[in-house]
Amino acid sequence: MSDQIKFIVDNLNKEPFRKNYNLITFDSLEPMQLLQILNDVLAEIDPKQVVDIREEMPEHTAKRMLSLLGILKYKPPGNATDMSTFRQGLVIGSKPVIYPVLHWLLQRTNELKKRAYLARFLIKLEVPSEFLQDETVADTNKQYEELMEAFKTLHKECEQLKTSGFSTAEIRRDISAMEDEKDQLIKRVERLKKRVETVQNHQRMLKIARQLRVEKEREEFLAQQKQEQKNQLFHAVQRLQRVQNQLKSMRHAAADAKPESLMKRLEEEIKFNSYMVTEKFPKELESKKKELHFLQKVVSEPAMGHSDLLELESNINEINTQINQLIEKKMMRNEPIEGKLSLYRQQASIISRKKEAKAEELQEAKEKLASLEREVSVKTNQTREFDGTEVLKGDEFKRYVSKLRSKSTVFKKKHQIIAEFKAEFGLLQRTEELLKQRHENIQHQLRTIEEKKGISGYSYTQEELERVSALKSEVDEMKGRTLDDMSEMVKKLNSLVSEKKSALAPVIKELRQLRQKCQELTQECDEKKSQYDSCAAGLESNRSKLEQEVRGLREECLQEESRYHYTNCMIKNLEVQLRRATDEMKAYVSSDQQEKRKAIRQQYTKNIAEQENLGKKLREKQKAVRESHGPNMKQAKMWRDFEQLMECKKQCFLKQQSQTSIGQRNLLGTNISCFEETFI
Repeated sequence: MSDQIKFIVDNLNKEPFRKNYNLITFDSLEPMQLLQILNDVLAEIDPKQVVDIREEMPEHTAKRMLSLLGILKYKPPGNATDMSTFRQGLVIGSKPVIYPVLHWLLQRTNELKKRAYLARFLIKLEVPSEFLQDETVADTNKQYEELMEAFKTLHKECEQLKTSGFSTAEIRRDISAMEDEKDQLIKRVERLKKRVETVQNHQRMLKIARQLRVEKEREEFLAQQKQEQKNQLFHAVQRLQRVQNQLKSMRHAAADAKPESLMKRLEEEIKFNSYMVTEKFPKELESKKKELHFLQKVVSEPAMGHSDLLELESNINEINTQINQLIEKKMMRNEPIEGKLSLYRQQASIISRKKEAKAEELQEAKEKLASLEREVSVKTNQTREFDGTEVLKGDEFKRYVSKLRSKSTVFKKKHQIIAEFKAEFGLLQRTEELLKQRHENIQHQLRTIEEKKGISGYSYTQEELERVSALKSEVDEMKGRTLDDMSEMVKKLNSLVSEKKSALAPVIKELRQLRQKCQELTQECDEKKSQYDSCAAGLESNRSKLEQEVRGLREECLQEESRYHYTNCMIKNLEVQLRRATDEMKAYVSSDQQEKRKAIRQQYTKNIAEQENLGKKLREKQKAVRESHGPNMKQAKMWRDFEQLMECKKQCFLKQQSQTSIGQRNLLGTNISCFEETFI
């Protein structure tokens, strides 16, 4: 309770309440102040609850708070009687009621705010059915329900957007960056258009380039389609192999599955099930019944103390000693026939225990096998949902592992080649740096020589002239080669397209053949599957018949067993009643007075006589009480009057003791004594 109050005080001192309480001041608050604090917390959750409870009737306050707590799904502790005490405590502001509510509200304020906000829109108004007969009311109610559903969907989308991690600032930055990139691309396209417009036949070249791009995209699409078809072919081959393996296993099972073997297997299952039904389950049921009876007996008995336990232990020890003595006597007799029978009994009990243990092991193995099969099916479904393929088994997994090993060796070789290239690149980079340093040194020496000769800058102008002349010659050559290059490019493109078509023609032809083969295999698979289904249906029908027979035999066995137990119980009851009747007749007919006293009839007559004497005495006592009731009541009244008189005397004496003198007191005493004498 102290931790609860501390949590409440800490949260009330924080935002948005700022109450500045400590444990002592909070615990000393009056009920009205506690109700106001509870109302403030509810107002923080739902702004409609902002009310000064001093200006509101207590019944209205309790009703308003209870309705909001019901919307927020607060569950008071206890049962229906505690609910009434909870309502009363909420009305009067009881601390044991207010503290748990405050603790619960302050623990989950944000969640409750959301729940209160949604409750304003999702609590459905119940319209009576007689009002819904009106079309306008029904249409309005339908629109109201549609708007409620729309609000649900919009709220879910809003929550998903809030939790998705996207922010408006990031989206705006991305949009501004994309707009900048768009402007840059537009400017670049305009520059390229201006540059291309100066070239002759630029429209024709653009058209050829567009055709080239289209053909490349078509080539990529065909390559992707080819890869997809290869993957489909690979999956179809794998599926075919799995189906073939299943077919082989089924053929192998069908080759061994003769009617005799099937009947033998079914007979074994029937024997096992009959053993479980007739021997194992009844024993377990009997043991459970005994255990239940013993537990009920223990529960029905009163609580035992230490002395009772000691007495039970002493009884157990005495019974154990008696059992040991009987065993010793039996061993001293040493009867050979009894020894052989005990030996056979021991062997039979050992065999039965082994049989029960093996049956339990078999049952556990079956359950474990079923659970493992369910787990395997779940895992295969998960892998199929994850990547669309099934789990590899047997030879397929070995081939997959060998393929991975070959790929890993290729990867290692490529990685080694890349490392060699990196080392060579480092050497060439170092050589380039050395050559640059040497070139700079030579240039520096050349500049110093030119300055000495008075012709500084000569080498630089010579290099510039050579570079300009080379550029001019390159431009002239490029202008001459442009048309030739374009024509060669068109020829290459045409030849490339024709080559691709000729290269794809045998692949398409091969693909057609494979498709036809796949259709044939699927048709064959369907035929085999139909044969398997028909065979399985026949076996399933036979199995269902046998199961039905076994079920009928089990029910018949249970009925006969229950009838047997009922008959035994009835016989035992009749035997007990017959024994009691014979004992009663013997005792009643017997000439011995001791035996007659033991008879139930004599005991009942004795009890009746005792009860009649007791009733007679009680009636006499009742008569005496009635006769003495009036005088006794009169005497009791006189004693009460006497008690009042003495109390009056005492009060008068105490009053007059402080006011009157000793003589007056004596006079008052004589007067009171006279009054008493007259009263008596």
